Amino acid sequence: MDLRRKRLLELGCGPGHNAAHLATRYGAHVTGVDLVGLQVRRARSHYGRLNNLTFVAGHALHYLQASAERFDAIYSVFGAIGLVAPELLLPAIAQHLKPGCTLAFSVPHPQRGGRRPSTDDRPSRDYVTLHDRTRLPVARWEFDAERWEKHLGRAGLWLASAQEFHDARHGLWPTTLLITAHKL
Repeated sequence: MDLRRKRLLELGCGPGHNAAHLATRYGAHVTGVDLVGLQVRRARSHYGRLNNLTFVAGHALHYLQASAERFDAIYSVFGAIGLVAPELLLPAIAQHLKPGCTLAFSVPHPQRGGRRPSTDDRPSRDYVTLHDRTRLPVARWEFDAERWEKHLGRAGLWLASAQEFHDARHGLWPTTLLITAHKL
């Protein structure tokens, strides 16, 4: 997908590095949303001078519910997807993607560290560690590619690819799952 001058949305933008890269490299108009106000303040202080980049403090689902904007691509790098109930978040994402456009997201692989993938749609308990080492308790939906495909399909999205990535430092188990989907 050619990202030049496209409208992009990042769900869980953190300090804004990915959004800033896309805005400067491709001239994309990027909106980054993050639940943690400190992260948004950091993003604004680093990249606020870029006029094609906007950072919003708030919950990803609430942002989508309140917005009428449509995007050429929505992405999440270990962000809101997997941390918000997929039966709520994925349909909201689908409503804001233009037809034929892309959703891409990375989540921790459900088998990392020898874990067993979830056998149902309930979240597991986990923690997210912020840059200041604060640990926030979270609910995490840890699905394998097949279960993500079912949730994507229910939301009107088509699974284009699911890739597993390994980090040799963490043994034989995959550590990351990268999903790409398209709006039907």
